[in-house]
Amino acid sequence: MATEVHRRDQDYEVTVDGVHAGLAFFEERPGVVVFTHTEIDDAFEGKGVGSQLARAALDDVRARGLRVVPICPFIKGWIARHPDYQDLVR
Repeated sequence: MATEVHRRDQDYEVTVDGVHAGLAFFEERPGVVVFTHTEIDDAFEGKGVGSQLARAALDDVRARGLRVVPICPFIKGWIARHPDYQDLVR
């Protein structure tokens, strides 16, 4: 299962073997990325795709030197379970 995550204008898209699998929506503001909503298509629920999306999106935010405001319950919960990402939260 080949998973890829791409940042677009206002979301990160995750694909699995080239098939759209979900999105993490965000609003970018000066110095910060506000994650507002995440959705994973039903066919990919429970397969770790959401976690791969969260990790890739947050790694991208870190690489860009930005911080995170996790309004989205999924992203907020994911960060809470991964202490090595808590430093990103503003």
